[in-house]
Parts: sequence; structure tokens; C-alpha cells
Amino acid sequence: MTAQPTKPSGLPAATRTLLLSGDNAEQKRQQLLAYFRQTWELYESLFDCLADERAYYTKAIPLRHPLIFYYGHTATFYINKLMAGQLIDQRIDDPIEAMMAIGVDEMSWDDLDTSHYAWPTLAELRDYRGKVRSRVEQFIQEMPLTLPIGWDSPAWVILMGIEHERIHLETSSVLIRQLPVQWVQPQPHWPACTDARHDRHSVPHNSLITLAGGTVSQGKTDDTYGWDNEYGHQLHQVQPFQASRMLVSNAEYYDFVAAGGYRTRRWWDDEGWGWCEFANATMPTFWVGDATAPDALKLRLMTEEVPMPWDWPAEVNQLEAAAFCRWKAEQTGEPVQLPAECEWLLLREQVPGDQPEWDEAPGNINLARWASSCAVDRFPQGEFFDLIGNVWQWTTTPINGLEGFRVHPLYDDFSTPTFDGKHSLIKGGSWISTGNEALKSSRYAFRRHFFQHAGFRYVVSRHQETMTLNPYETDSMVSQYLDFQYGPQYFSVGNYAKTLVEIASGLTDKRQRALDIGCATGRASFELARHFEQVVGMDYSARFIDVALQLTRGEDFRYVTQEEGDLVEYRQVRLKDIGISSEQAGRIQFVQGDACNLKPQPESYDLVLASNLIDRLRQPKRFLQDITAMLRPGGVLMLSSPYTWLEEFTPKENWLGGVRENGEALSTYQALQRLLAANYEEIAPPQDLPFVIRETARKYQHTVAQLTVWRKR
Repeated sequence: MTAQPTKPSGLPAATRTLLLSGDNAEQKRQQLLAYFRQTWELYESLFDCLADERAYYTKAIPLRHPLIFYYGHTATFYINKLMAGQLIDQRIDDPIEAMMAIGVDEMSWDDLDTSHYAWPTLAELRDYRGKVRSRVEQFIQEMPLTLPIGWDSPAWVILMGIEHERIHLETSSVLIRQLPVQWVQPQPHWPACTDARHDRHSVPHNSLITLAGGTVSQGKTDDTYGWDNEYGHQLHQVQPFQASRMLVSNAEYYDFVAAGGYRTRRWWDDEGWGWCEFANATMPTFWVGDATAPDALKLRLMTEEVPMPWDWPAEVNQLEAAAFCRWKAEQTGEPVQLPAECEWLLLREQVPGDQPEWDEAPGNINLARWASSCAVDRFPQGEFFDLIGNVWQWTTTPINGLEGFRVHPLYDDFSTPTFDGKHSLIKGGSWISTGNEALKSSRYAFRRHFFQHAGFRYVVSRHQETMTLNPYETDSMVSQYLDFQYGPQYFSVGNYAKTLVEIASGLTDKRQRALDIGCATGRASFELARHFEQVVGMDYSARFIDVALQLTRGEDFRYVTQEEGDLVEYRQVRLKDIGISSEQAGRIQFVQGDACNLKPQPESYDLVLASNLIDRLRQPKRFLQDITAMLRPGGVLMLSSPYTWLEEFTPKENWLGGVRENGEALSTYQALQRLLAANYEEIAPPQDLPFVIRETARKYQHTVAQLTVWRKR
């Protein structure tokens, strides 16, 4: 069954994704207008499939809003984004634009949305959509336009709205599929495939094909609109693996069901078994009937139920797909699992070209064939079938940003809420994937219990993905220190840690060992590693040390800075951005330690840097005594501090200065001269060093620390 079918008459056309560049801005304007209109009409035509008004106002699943929300949401998106970008100055309908602004991304399968909304009538919403269409068309015709279209262009906001609506074209079709079948109706312009094998024993046997592995480069470089998570760069070294020639069919998946797949705990992880029990699942959600009577089973499509097409792909969530793989691994003795994103990317290289270049789609994708999936052996692509199209393919990879990830300021919550280790990537697109979704570079992810038009292929591979939790640091203290030590300059004040180490580099000829005590998130330690053979970074906070260790491993570290109120900006730290090599980072040992309870060291230090530390210690005198024993003769002690003595950190009787002694003022510098005189010589005059700590976009701490430098006798 490998003959290429012709496109059924009546299926809505899916234009190719708009290119960002060109030679004629006015021609591009007309292309953009046509792309907007075609997307708008395509989305509205999907709702022709609703035959009962209850289908608009009843939740298809408890975890999502009813379809009336999504009917209005894509229109409000244009107005809300244009307002946020200050590209228009007047709303169309405040209540609708507030009510239908934000969708639902449930935290768990039992995280039910019980909110009650006074939804507008269907007539009111149709009227609203008409007004939005007219306003957006007017905006497209009048906006300034230069080529190529970039992030800052008004046209980018329009493309954002278009591609957002194409996403909801697909997600809304899934919700329609989950409504009572009597509330929906087939439409000639949304035709399902009619070719299927109804005898499961006649379905071709799946097999494995070996791939040699190789280097895969990831990161969007093509000339089309992209979402933030697609940009950046990442290289993967993919080890050899085997992949199934076809997607797993309903017939192949039935073997798992018949083997007690939904009753056997060991084939599920904890999350999967929790979902399985909660949902009382006994077979895939879109199967209709009794799994013990397979010949009578039906498959729910978007608008109808049909006799089970056993050669179509099994559509399941990621938890079910992973359980199948564990069962398959037990049957074969091989490490069967879902592919990683990098493995799928290697498979994708067998499909030439990309959507903007297609004269004809190479598979059941981009609405080129049907309003349903089709046989898993229908579309050969290289040695495989359906590397793209038919249904999305689940992976083991939790979505995260690529190296260099940054958010678009007008949609800063598109990707970042999903960077939690709980959203797995789907790849390859489905029959209804159009626009950006049909591109090779697309990166979409859903919670693992979620349903899309998604199935899977399996691989035999030992690749293991890690599940990063909370990749954006939101602890205000940690974020402030990350920004202080690695962030941008503010008010032309140089990086404090870097300035201190530049001074330190000229103070000692012997550069074997250095100690950065009170290192916080480690910037001065990394700078010291440019000059010293061994560096110890020590801090009392285990959280700070964890951050420094993650950076040492070459990992990105992401954090948020507060803009104002609940608004934040997303930032990223990478050692390569400050010019630190892995070899230099390897010179550092980060440890947790108490500056007031230092342990004897087997080797002495050539330099000790104590930055902004002494006025935060409960026993600063003890620290100075202990650190002296850790310095070699001729070694250098650098102390910097703004001397902000506070009783919450240091009992007043332990303050070194900032007090009156016998009625006379005693500064901290004077006290240091007295305390260190017996063991040190002061080798430079005190030096004032400013630094700036950002609290919000409009609130900063500007501080002047005093640096004193001492050489041990």
C-alpha cells in the first residue's frame, strides 16, 4: 500500500509558510494579508464540524476550556499582542479580550479547572471575530514594513497571531474529537481517509532499521517564522541505534493491550501508572468498544466513529507509548524506548527539503491528504515510513531552550512554563499540522498524559535523557547574585568580581592556589582560574554552590530578574559567554564551608579573596585569625566590603568598626589595621570600588566597597 494518493477534493488548502525575506515589501504585504485570510478562514471552517451548540459550551475534557473559548481566543490574541506592543491604541471588546486571553496548561491529569465563566453568545463572538478580522486586515495594509521581517517588526506580531491560530487549529480538532459524537458532523471539506485494513492479522509486520549515528546540529536558521524555543544552537553526538520502520499501528499496539498492558504495573513508571489508575484506562482513549472483542472495536475520528483501521497509527499519550516500549523491551531483551529528539533529527535527514519548498507534501501532513491519519505503510520516506506526517511522534526528551535561548518580549510565556521537565517533545507533525508546525525546526511539547493526534515509533537505544526541573531559578537571592556576578553592566559600573580579580592578578608572582571565600555563585572563582593553577570557591550557601557546580559542568543556568510586580525577564548564564574554558573551570573546586569555622587545609594559599564577607559574619575576628593560618608567607589577603554592619548578621559586640571606642569613632579600616598589623603588611592604599545590584527594572543598589590588600609576613 505505497501508492501516492491524490488529494481529496474539498479539503481546505494549507498554504506554505510565509518567507521572511524578499525584494518587494509591498508584494510581501499582500502575501502576508493572504496568509492571514487563509488561516482565519481555515480556522473558522473547522467549527463547521460542530452540529450542536452544546459542543461550544461543554468541556470536551475537564482539563480544558470549552471550544467557545478557543473560537474567540485566537482572535483576542491579535488584539492583545498588538496592544502590548503599542501598535494599536484601542481595544475592540475589553471583557472578551480579558476572558479569552489565557488558556489552560493543567499541572496534572487530575488538576481540574472548575472555574465558571459567563461566556458570550455564539452570535456575539462571531460578531467580535468579524470586527477583529477587519481591524487586523487594516493594520496589515497600513503598517510600516521593511524586509526581512524580524522580531521587532509589526509584521512579526501578525505572523505570531497567524501561527498561533494554526496551533489552535490542531488543538481544537483534538477537542472536537473528544466531544460526544452526536454533537459533531462530518463535513465534505474535512474528509477522513477511507482506506484501511480491518483485519488486524493483515497488517504488515514492523521491523527495525539500523542507523549509524552521527553529529546533529540543531537550531533554526531558515527564513520562516519561529517560536523562541527553536532558536539558538546545539550539537548532539548521536550513537548508533535502531528505529522501527513504521509507526506503531493499532494492530501492533493491540498486542500490548492483549498482554495485559493496562493491568501490569511493571510496564509503567510512577506517573504513568498514576494516570492509568486515575483514568481507569484499559485501551487507547480513541478506541471505542471492548478490548476483549477486538473485531468489534471502532476508532473515534474527529467527527465520526469508524470500524477499527488496524493499519493506522495507534494514537496514545506519552505515558502509554513509554509503557508499550517497556513491554516490548521485556519481550525482546533489547533496550526499547521512545526516541530522543536528537535521534528523531537524525531520522528526519532522510526526508529531503522542508515545507516552504514542497510542491507536494511527502506525506500525510500540511492538510495535503485527509482530515485523519492513514495506513502506516502508505508514505515511504527514505528507508522508513512517516518520518513526518500522519501523527506526531512522542519522544523521551523534555523540552528546554537551546543554547542561546531568549524569549520574545511580546510572548515571554510561550515556552518557559514548559521548561519544567514535565513536557515531552512531539516531532514530525500530523495530518493537520500546517504553518510552523510542519517545519523541520518546529519544537512543540505537551504534558505526558496529554492527547494530540500523536503516536510513536520505537528505537533500540541506550541513550538516556535527563529531566531538568525548574530550569529557571526564581529564588530572588540566587537570581540577584547571578545577575550581579554574570549579568550586564548597569550605569557603566564594571563587573565587581572581574575587577577584583584583575587587581589580584598583579599582586602575587606565585599563582598556584587561590581561595575565593564567600564566592556566592562563583564568578570571581572562575576569573581566578584564568590566573591560578588551583582555585577553591567556598560559600556557606549550598544553593549558591549548586549553581556554581552546574556552571562548572558546562551547563547553562537560567534565571529570572524582576521587572515590576509579577513581570520578569528571562536570562541565561554560560561560561563560554564570559570566556571561561572547560579546562579553566576544571581547576576549581567548589565547596560548602563556614567562614567562621574553617578547617585546617593540607596546603596553604597564595591568595585569599574575601569579597563582601566580613560584615556578614557572626565572628569576623575569628575568621581573620583562621584565614591567616591558611595563607603561605608572602601570600596575599584581599578584603573588600562596604562595612554595612547589621546585628541580624553580626552581634554588635563583634563588629570590627562602625562603633565608638572609649568615646572615639573607630572605622572598620582602622580596626583592620590594628588586627592585622602583627601578621601582615598593607601593600596598597585602600581603594573604593563601586558595584551595582539590580532589584527591579527601576530599582538598583549602588554601593561602594573598600578594598584593602595585605601581604602575610
